[in-house]
Amino acid sequence: MGIKDFTARHRSILRAIADGRGQIVVNRRANLAVDGLWCDFSATNDLVGNGLVGPAWSAPAGATAPAVLTTGGAETLALLIT
Repeated sequence: MGIKDFTARHRSILRAIADGRGQIVVNRRANLAVDGLWCDFSATNDLVGNGLVGPAWSAPAGATAPAVLTTGGAETLALLIT
């Protein structure tokens, strides 16, 4: 997925994660919530699948952890907001 493929939804989710407002449910296909509301599944798959967002710590399947930006996620967000 190239930078031009990201939408405003992706950018908003990345910003919320950067602000510490995200939770991730670790699973084969992760689920992501921001401010207690589930995020778009497709956008979540894009962000987690591309290694831009992940759990703050290693957690077993089904566990919830704070979501954090990876280095790649922080770099992508910087490109999206400039």
